[in-house]
Amino acid sequence: MNSTDQDKAPPAPSFRQAAAFWLKLGFVSFGGPAGQIAIMHQELVERRRWISEQRFLHALNYCMLLPGPEAQQLATYIGWLLHKTGGALVAGGLFFLPSMFILIGLGWIYLSFGDVPLAVGLLYGIKPAVTAIVLFAAYRIGSRALKNRWLWLLATAAFIAIFAFKLPFPLIVIAAALIGAIGGKLAPKYFALGGGHGAGKAHYGPAVIDDHSPIPPHALFSWPRFYQLLAIGLLLWGGAMGILCAQFGWHGALTQMGWFFSKAALLTIGGAYAVLPYVFQGAVEHYHWLTPQQMMDGLALGETTPGPLIMIVTFVGFVAGWGQAMFGPDNLFLAGALAASVVTYFTFLPSFLFILLGGPLVETTHGNLKFTAPLTGVTAAIVGVIVNLAVFFAYHVFWPNGLSGRFDIFSAVLSLAALLALFRFKIGVIPVIAAAAVSGWLWLFVQAWLN
Repeated sequence: MNSTDQDKAPPAPSFRQAAAFWLKLGFVSFGGPAGQIAIMHQELVERRRWISEQRFLHALNYCMLLPGPEAQQLATYIGWLLHKTGGALVAGGLFFLPSMFILIGLGWIYLSFGDVPLAVGLLYGIKPAVTAIVLFAAYRIGSRALKNRWLWLLATAAFIAIFAFKLPFPLIVIAAALIGAIGGKLAPKYFALGGGHGAGKAHYGPAVIDDHSPIPPHALFSWPRFYQLLAIGLLLWGGAMGILCAQFGWHGALTQMGWFFSKAALLTIGGAYAVLPYVFQGAVEHYHWLTPQQMMDGLALGETTPGPLIMIVTFVGFVAGWGQAMFGPDNLFLAGALAASVVTYFTFLPSFLFILLGGPLVETTHGNLKFTAPLTGVTAAIVGVIVNLAVFFAYHVFWPNGLSGRFDIFSAVLSLAALLALFRFKIGVIPVIAAAAVSGWLWLFVQAWLN
């Protein structure tokens, strides 16, 4: 690109061009939210210049405040800025739909062939790696969030509350938010830490949506439009719940999945790892839709497929539907696929509403949006909750038959090796999982050969 091209904004992308990019992104969005946001920044800010650095970060700050997968919401926001509501639906939908279909396929393979020796060996190696990955996630979030002793105390209290007293995750989130709100008034220097990703300083040339570009007409705030979108959103949610309730009854499995994952979608402040304990409490301990081992296997599959990590709920839904056999033993795939689709629908519906409802307000507040003290408290508590999840996984992996059974030395060593790879050598999650899977298979193969 010559200097003349660099000095003027590129032509605005057509709807078709944008859709092609969002589809590509849906298949290559590995690496969790950090990796996905980095890909979008490189493509949309640096290379294509569809949006400026400042506007990109302003949108990201808003998405970081919301429940739900921030990278998917950021794609939805940019798609909305470029091509109105249709652009939002295409950008946000293509961000996770490829992953949904991939996970439905993997779920079928898992449940149909999961007892094949090769699959058993691979999963045996993956589970210790997942334990290390969850602990590493707690470290990554904690290193950014726990900036003083009060936040460390809050994280510790959250761990004790869920580990020792089995308090429900929503209660811990509410309590942490209240503590953060009070702390923000009494000791603002500890709780009102500010945040977001700061103001961008880099400049890559004029963009289609530049720093000082006027707000597009469709992005201007309007109360009638706000209420119209809110009504449509409530209709989409209530209509789907009504259909499920009419078909299967309130206590039917699909209806309960819709209700449960509607609540889960509103609790994903802090990323997917933050809501996993809640999903575990409900799906494994309360509803018994799947086993702890299946939950860990689902997390491993979620880590190794494109799309947001919260897509693990698609796997949870598929396994739950398959296990419920709602359409008889000959239609297990249909039951699993329908349940996976229902779960995914209710998980992502709020994300679209947050962007379409809040986007116009955000567009009027360039440079003024900050993290709130309640969010600081919630983020600190989430660190403790994720540590509890790591402890739970470690228990089931290292003592597969309970504390009275044998200690699995190989799993413990493999988990430690995975931790070293992540912490010390900065190796990516997918290579760590792949190496652990091969190690597990080789270990079981050697044991079988020796015996």
